[in-house]
Amino acid sequence: MVKVKVINESKHALPEYETNASAGMDLRASLDTPVTLGVMQRALIPTGLFIELPPGYEAQVRPRSGLSIQKGITVLNSPGTVDADYRGEIKVIVINLSTEDFIVEDGERIAQMVIAQHATIEWENSVTLEETARGAGGFGSTGKK
Repeated sequence: MVKVKVINESKHALPEYETNASAGMDLRASLDTPVTLGVMQRALIPTGLFIELPPGYEAQVRPRSGLSIQKGITVLNSPGTVDADYRGEIKVIVINLSTEDFIVEDGERIAQMVIAQHATIEWENSVTLEETARGAGGFGSTGKK
């Protein structure tokens, strides 16, 4: 269990895991007035949450699958990364990929957040890389089925 300091300036409860095995917690819009997203329009939606992650961790902001399939609303820079040294408000870049307007209401669950541990690397200059079966094969190079 990792402790994360949080300031909640929204009118909503803190995000929480919906089940024992959930990886993500839903983020809610914190709005004074609803935001209408036209077709292919994007907006930056505030959550009212400010967090202090320990070094070596990030918060990943991801789409909610139900909102994506049912309404065509997704997170544009998915996953968005909140770094451990960021202290500003968590905001979500959402886009409407549907064929009709979508209204984001205060308290709407607009994204999910996953807290993940990450490695920090040190580059090691080289003139060769170890060979693999895949090699330099790119998109689709491992087959179609």
